Amino acid sequence: KQKNVSLAIKFLNMTKKLFLPTIQSALFLFCLIAMAQTPESTPREKYAATITSEDLSELLYTVASDSMQGRMTGTEGQKMAADFLQNFYKAHRIATAPGMDHYFQEIPATYFTRMKNPVSSENVLAYIEGSELPDEVVVLSAHYDHVGMEGDTIYNGADDDGSGTVALLEIAEAFQMAKDQGYGPKRSLLFLHVTGEEIGLYGSRYYTENPIIPLAQTLCDLNTDMIGRIDPLKEGNENYIYLIGSDKLSQSLHDLSEEVNKTYVQLELDYTFNADDDPNRFYYRSDHYNFAEKNIPVIFYFNGVHQDYHKPTDTPDKINYPLMAKRTRLIFHTAWEIANREGRIYADKRTE
Repeated sequence: KQKNVSLAIKFLNMTKKLFLPTIQSALFLFCLIAMAQTPESTPREKYAATITSEDLSELLYTVASDSMQGRMTGTEGQKMAADFLQNFYKAHRIATAPGMDHYFQEIPATYFTRMKNPVSSENVLAYIEGSELPDEVVVLSAHYDHVGMEGDTIYNGADDDGSGTVALLEIAEAFQMAKDQGYGPKRSLLFLHVTGEEIGLYGSRYYTENPIIPLAQTLCDLNTDMIGRIDPLKEGNENYIYLIGSDKLSQSLHDLSEEVNKTYVQLELDYTFNADDDPNRFYYRSDHYNFAEKNIPVIFYFNGVHQDYHKPTDTPDKINYPLMAKRTRLIFHTAWEIANREGRIYADKRTE
């Protein structure tokens, strides 16, 4: 019996020597594969990480500075803001929209029928062409105008909508960097900074009536309007963003948005203002609505109103930049998914 036990022990030791290296190698290989599949190591995470609170802050302190004079449509301050956006896109070698040799979509004074003294204005457009399906386009929009001045008092509009304006700049820069390094989007991206929102959604209406890219080729509009502050109702629960409209026209867009957030960002997606009976009617009050009216799926990203809404106290120093960066990365990831997924987004809840 002792001899048999001794032989068994010797056999086990030999087996360990023979197979343990193979098992260890297999485990190591498995770990490498698992690490390679985590979101943190994918290209999209690399480029999302370039969207930082520091960069957003630097940009917003310019866009919402006193020198921009509140960016009222048609004023010198609004023109200065348009020039700033144009120069940013030039500096980062982000192209003009197809068929355009400049970044401005001019809107004639006669279009602004609600203005007492109508003046011309301009949308600002930039474009990143898709590598495989360039005719399919994802629009990312934000209005860059605000309400201007009263006497010598400047309404800076840092959150409304300086926050959305600079978020688009950071997203565009991240996508252009990805393209330069061989990871460009399969579908095209149009960055649409609209004017005239505060006086009646004029810029987005003009674009949808005079699209640079046919609306039939426009997959969706991701609209960013106020993402830098915290709704007083959310104090103590700040890891959130209000989403409006995501399921109105496209269940597939809504489901994609939910999955992207769960995988990459983990914000609370609050649909309070998405209700059909929302007394605030926010769904109808920002630029995505002009796309929705054309049966183009939309998502409206929004932090809710606060005590400085449409007041001179809406200034850059009150922005929560780390939270704004996280919200901006959610929009980036959503755009990345739409631009690179196998099938295109459709209005599967199409209305007449």
